[in-house]
Amino acid sequence: MKRVITYGTFDLLHYGHVNLLRRAKEYGDYLIVGLSTDEFNWKSKHKKAYFDYAKRKQLLEAIRYVDLVIPEESWDQKKTDMKKYKIDTFVMGDDWKGKFDYLKDEGVDVVYLPRTPEISTTQIKTDLNEKRGK
Repeated sequence: MKRVITYGTFDLLHYGHVNLLRRAKEYGDYLIVGLSTDEFNWKSKHKKAYFDYAKRKQLLEAIRYVDLVIPEESWDQKKTDMKKYKIDTFVMGDDWKGKFDYLKDEGVDVVYLPRTPEISTTQIKTDLNEKRGK
């Protein structure tokens, strides 16, 4: 069984997220999603998600491509997760290109997938703020 992992906040879940998860699942048989905890988002990424961790986890677990959701609590855990979950392929959006190449040293393939160009959580938040201001 080939195991694939990806990470993210997955806030305001949208079709760009679903596209990423679908394409990630194509690299293997079992997809694990490292979901950023609220604490990790705030302390390390300096952002606050609209939905809390439990709700974002519930949404991800409802997507047929996702087999397991685990908490992402630090940047460093990626290295240990590769061994702990016997990962074959690490997948991220291409906005992170090069950032996680060090995981190749853990014996995993590292793949950066193109983003769905016309959608992002940041764009949704911007658009909503603009509409609210009108």
